[in-house]
Amino acid sequence: MKIKPLICKITGLTLALASLFVSATPDTSSKDNKAAEKLYVEHCQSCHGVGRLGAMGPALFPENLSRLRKNKAVKVIKNGRPATQMPAFDKILNQTEIASLIDYIYTPAKELPKWTLADIRATNIQHFEQSKLPNKPQFDADLMNLFIVVELGDHSATLLNGDTFEPITRFKTRFALHGGPKYSPDGRFVYFASRDGWISKYDIYNMKIVSEVRAGINTRNLAVSSDGKYAIVGNYLPHNVVILDTKDLSPIEMIETKSSEGVSSRVSAVYNAPPRHSFIVALKDVKEVWEIPYSDKGGVDVYKGWAHDYRKDGGEGKVENWKSEDRFPVRRIQTQDYLDDFFFDPEYINLIGTARNSHNGQVINFDTKKKVATIELTGMPHLGSGITWDYQGKEVFASPNIKEGKITVIEMENWQVIKEIKTDGPGFFMRSHSKSPYAWADVFFGPNKEKVHIIKKDTLEIVKTIAPAPGKTAAHVEFTKDGKYVLLSIWDNDGAVIVYDANTLEEVKRLPMKKPSGKYNVYNKINYERGTSH
Repeated sequence: MKIKPLICKITGLTLALASLFVSATPDTSSKDNKAAEKLYVEHCQSCHGVGRLGAMGPALFPENLSRLRKNKAVKVIKNGRPATQMPAFDKILNQTEIASLIDYIYTPAKELPKWTLADIRATNIQHFEQSKLPNKPQFDADLMNLFIVVELGDHSATLLNGDTFEPITRFKTRFALHGGPKYSPDGRFVYFASRDGWISKYDIYNMKIVSEVRAGINTRNLAVSSDGKYAIVGNYLPHNVVILDTKDLSPIEMIETKSSEGVSSRVSAVYNAPPRHSFIVALKDVKEVWEIPYSDKGGVDVYKGWAHDYRKDGGEGKVENWKSEDRFPVRRIQTQDYLDDFFFDPEYINLIGTARNSHNGQVINFDTKKKVATIELTGMPHLGSGITWDYQGKEVFASPNIKEGKITVIEMENWQVIKEIKTDGPGFFMRSHSKSPYAWADVFFGPNKEKVHIIKKDTLEIVKTIAPAPGKTAAHVEFTKDGKYVLLSIWDNDGAVIVYDANTLEEVKRLPMKKPSGKYNVYNKINYERGTSH
């Protein structure tokens, strides 16, 4: 395969983006609107993107703000938004300027921004011809005990040796990575998604980014199939999922995320469900969850007994206008409420989601497509960061809470809350390892952000609280593949990754880094270790 010069690819990208920006241009005919646009460029564009298309922050169009009333939007601009990077502007902008900005972002574009398969293809960059790169690692290390450390401070990532805790290499990434990198099944490649839709494929063996593509305008995250053939990208804007060929990140299919009644929806997140050989799609604006099998046989050769859903004469849940050549049919699962923030049991039979209106947790069985339980949950549990372990002979699920200072422990046989562990404030991440007696939980939000709680899994009690960097946020731990060491991040531009002995809980080493947001161990991720997020 001949690789085209990079300048040609970039030229095509420039043309595609230029057409996108034109189509997304708001009506700026009035002087007031032009003044508001100037305010936007000065104060908002660095996070929310050129033309309001989104970058680190979300795209700002009425369609993206449908659940945020204008009076609440005023408060967000004035006071900022807790648990996000949205700052307060009450001392920078006056009341008239804030009102002007509100009118501007709630003004529809002349034409909604579009990002077609042709647009995606025009952005595809092949930096290196993969077949010509060495098929073995160009360094000496245990490949299963490597970490990718994402450093948001200067948009870089570090490839870290999990045995020596020495960096192997450090490389630049796209702006504002989001959703956590995902590995190929053999651990050779890692895929990144940025807020503004860029997907990058990094060859760990050769320490090079080999392929890139822009799959959306405002992207939530990506997932990689268990066979390593496909990646799925979930987007806030446009409202769709995009399926890529992992060989070169070329787009295969774009599926608009509309309900069975035709209501368009943003995508909250996408997941891989290994035992089911399918992708799961969480929808933010409609009461549906999607399951998309990635079998090459169009859904006939899929998990367990629901293959009949994809035949023309199938029963409940059949795909309309299904054809045998369809590669990625959609199986719709109706829900009783809008579901936010998902967790799956280890067998991927049940989905646990936070019900937005009912203010509880709901358990949905994938096979029956029915709600099988309601969990009494308050505050804002961060289910996506939950973990499981065995407690008194039964499997339990534990979740931190973004709004309340507690960790909720749920028994997974009858879906009952068995304990709420009081913490020093709301938390974001929780991690453990099947070989460790401890679970680690941060206190990400509030005045105690420097603290991390260590919980004994067999007693459900906090046995130690550490504050390794006073005044700086301590968050997100990840274990080595054998569970013997724990890596903790100090979320600061003058930050660090701190290594602890997972048994003695003593500090072993401190590596300076620039706002290391997350650390991702190859073995734990590709084996879906119970103590880490999936």
